[in-house]
Amino acid sequence: MCGIVGYTGPREAYPIVIKGLKRLEYRGYDSAGVALLNGGLKVYKKKGKVADLEESIVGANLHSHIGIGHTRWATHGEPNDRNAHPHRSASGQFAMIHNGIIENYAQLKKDLLNKGYSFTSDTDTEVLLNFIEDIKKNNNCNLEEAVRIALKRITGAYCILLIDENDPETIIAARKGSPLVIGVGKGEHFLGSDASPMLEYTKQVVYVNDYELAIVKPNELILKNLGNEKITPFVTKLDMELAAIEKGGYDHFMIKEIFEQPSTIHDCLRGRLDASAGTITMSGVQDNIEAFKNAQRIIIVACGTSWHAGLVAEYIIEELCRIPVEVEYASEFRYRNPVINKGDIIIAISQSGETADTLVAIETAKEQGAIIFGIVNAVGSSIARLSHGGAYTHAGPEIGVASTKAFTGQLAVLNMIALKVAKEKGTISNERYQKLLFELEAVPEKVESLLKNAEAVRTIALKYKDAADALFLGRGYNFPIALEGALKLKEISYIHAEGYPAAEMKHGPIALVTETLPVVFVATKDSYYEKIVSNMQEIKARKGKVIAIISEGDEVIPTMADDVFFVPEADEIIAPMLSVVPLQLLSYYVGIARGYDVDKPRNLAKSVTVE
Repeated sequence: MCGIVGYTGPREAYPIVIKGLKRLEYRGYDSAGVALLNGGLKVYKKKGKVADLEESIVGANLHSHIGIGHTRWATHGEPNDRNAHPHRSASGQFAMIHNGIIENYAQLKKDLLNKGYSFTSDTDTEVLLNFIEDIKKNNNCNLEEAVRIALKRITGAYCILLIDENDPETIIAARKGSPLVIGVGKGEHFLGSDASPMLEYTKQVVYVNDYELAIVKPNELILKNLGNEKITPFVTKLDMELAAIEKGGYDHFMIKEIFEQPSTIHDCLRGRLDASAGTITMSGVQDNIEAFKNAQRIIIVACGTSWHAGLVAEYIIEELCRIPVEVEYASEFRYRNPVINKGDIIIAISQSGETADTLVAIETAKEQGAIIFGIVNAVGSSIARLSHGGAYTHAGPEIGVASTKAFTGQLAVLNMIALKVAKEKGTISNERYQKLLFELEAVPEKVESLLKNAEAVRTIALKYKDAADALFLGRGYNFPIALEGALKLKEISYIHAEGYPAAEMKHGPIALVTETLPVVFVATKDSYYEKIVSNMQEIKARKGKVIAIISEGDEVIPTMADDVFFVPEADEIIAPMLSVVPLQLLSYYVGIARGYDVDKPRNLAKSVTVE
């Protein structure tokens, strides 16, 4: 979950590394640090954000042509200066940064303590670094070989970068279960957890695979496996522009990404959906269409917001395709002994494509004969490479920690998959199929129209910014949207919020209703409409404050709700892509009103690449 950056080449390393850390700060912001070679190995690190690190080293001699940097989301050891990365080896010769968790660090540390090593931090990273140094010393080998031997003996996940004060040009890097991208320039190389730190310098990148080790010099990139066999690097051209990772005049990435949704949904549909021709073109689905048509079961595995997208998909796929669907938390699925039959389809949903729990879950399912279909946003990510087939959401880089545009992109892809499979299976009428194609094609324009009224959501947010709790209710396709709305409010404003099916309110949550409790109903016109109106009346009878997301033209709910926000009418299958947007705005405006950093909520990181 941490962010790592490295550079070796003719330029000054520090400005490149520090700018890269700022771009990766969404991955962790408990502490930050850099290591440079400048008349010896210099390490600077500080608790807090990258800006705190910059301030702490004003005036230092930062001249260097090689450097590594790290922005941390704490796992082992509390956030403080001494636990910040980079860490130095016991001799002081090596510095290392690390993203991941070394599971057998305790035994390694015990052995090293018995050998006389001492530790200045509480981290598993320092243990691994000293383990590497100990191997180098005892085996009389070079650093590359010591790293290779160490990585064969550890258990866990890692992406590591090391520099040696006696080798002023070389960065040694390796990964397992945590992403690493190497940018290829002219006489220089860049390293990062993703491509954003190197985007303005090169668009030629190499995605490093698990169990691969890279020896990176200004004019040379050598890839090897842990068996010391050379691998030919596969260079990919980035399809990303610098503007995509900058705020572009917005106050925060989160609001920028909310307002990008008309274009990102359009990009997701473009080239795939042609309503006039009545076609959906998705090669990942088409290549596996027989598997989808014959599937006895689909299991969706995901975490967080992606899990909510999976819940919406459960309703849609079962309705349109008549295939049983189960939706599993990847973090639970991976530790169970689930019944998986050959031919079952596992749909893995992950914005980053690197979510640790989801990766392990699909690896397990793949071993048991399941067909893996990945839905990810990040091109070249681990889940994309592990899957038999899949689809990218094409939402572009999402920097805000709370997912917004990635979620609606996932819903767009899942709708297209369901429609295509239903058409192939013959479980949907031509009339219904054609209607839903046009409805889906109209979503970007409808999202754009509702965003023009964002100020109305801001007004509502200011009324309820001091609430201690909130309840989100929905039925049918809008129930997962109620869950997503509650999650967003928790993430961004730190208000305790819960989402429930509206009918479940009477089975406990109604006890929470008071005159000060905001109750948010996702109540667009659908087959559940009359029922949810009844649920709303039950809240009003107990003097609860009702906020309702409703369809344009609704004349009933405005007479009973305290506050309403209108969204364009849409088929109930498509409506979640619209009804979620005002809930995103609500969480954003409440968080801003409470004075919080909405792009970097406390204790959270964007991509959960550790357990």
